[in-house]
Amino acid sequence: MVTVGLAFVSALVGWSATAALAAYAQRRPGVAAVAWLVAALGMTVGLSAAVVGAMFDFGDLTFRLLQIGVSLIGPLYLGWGALEYAVRSFQGRFTSRLFVTAFTIVPLVVLSVDRLSGRFGAAYPGLADHYDLIPRVLVNGAQTAAVVFLAVALVAAARRRGGDRVADLSVLGLVALSLVLAVTVGRLGLGPGGPVLMLGAVAALWGACALAARPRREDDYDDYDDFDGYDDYDDDYDYDDAEAGPAASMEEPVRRKRRNADTYADHQGGAPVREAAPQRGRGVITIYTLAEGQGSGFDQLANAVVAHVAEHEPDTLMFACHTVPSAPLQRIVYAMYRDELAREEHERQPHVVEFARRGAAFVVATNVIELSLSGAAASDGLAAMLLPH
Repeated sequence: MVTVGLAFVSALVGWSATAALAAYAQRRPGVAAVAWLVAALGMTVGLSAAVVGAMFDFGDLTFRLLQIGVSLIGPLYLGWGALEYAVRSFQGRFTSRLFVTAFTIVPLVVLSVDRLSGRFGAAYPGLADHYDLIPRVLVNGAQTAAVVFLAVALVAAARRRGGDRVADLSVLGLVALSLVLAVTVGRLGLGPGGPVLMLGAVAALWGACALAARPRREDDYDDYDDFDGYDDYDDDYDYDDAEAGPAASMEEPVRRKRRNADTYADHQGGAPVREAAPQRGRGVITIYTLAEGQGSGFDQLANAVVAHVAEHEPDTLMFACHTVPSAPLQRIVYAMYRDELAREEHERQPHVVEFARRGAAFVVATNVIELSLSGAAASDGLAAMLLPH
């Protein structure tokens, strides 16, 4: 009865986690979220079959469902979701999808129809207790692929710069824990200890997804709740107002005192005198080469950041994204700043940092050309053309 109770609790937690992941994947659609949802669903179906097996002894169907969910679907999609979460390379993601397809279909068919041997009991059975050599080899291959996916994701997250690295490594650490526990139970069974470890595996995955959805905080970041254009993508980038206090959502974009600005406190009489300082415009041309079929997603991000720059960056004199009729997979972003300080302020803005982070999922190559203004002419209608009302 202890095993039955533990199996029931682990299955109940599994369904709760699956429901939570389904809600998150619907609200913030993304490949990583869907992959982890499939992993949770696979493990939960296996755990539900294990409840029946623990109550009435395992049989062919309950054993197969348990092993397919815990040994195959769970680990494979945990690892793949980790790679999709951490790796921005289109080629890497495409290759991983090919491997996931191969390591899902073939082992799934073999595990469903291959002959079983041995006698069943009420305890969680191990993979080798009833499957022959070929199913074990296929499962080993799928689990090895999952470990490779996870290792690549950890390396990519560790090499990333910025405040997101620690959070990403924490998410991947919990995913790794879930994967290890699922593989251990699938291989060894462990009797009454099996449902306990699977409870930990499901809880770790639940925690990883909750942490991935948790608001990211940087020293200078604003609340992104009112930033239209990013809400359709796979990461939740809202601030935790409970931690930041009631004024969190009222923060302004990053502003720094300009080098040639004066304050009355700097002068002990009379009006402030502004020191002469040359204003040398700075420009940057960034050429993005997009992955096939990613133009719409990139354009939504670009339109959102253009609107935010226009509203909050008076010293960014121009920020425009151009399509290239002769090259549909290219986008050219042209930016002109009042001076070097204005450029620095622009690059530190939360919406710009978020644009670079999210845009990497759509881009396969980037070329940057820096410009220093030596002379210019512009018509009075330039602003009206670029920013129509």
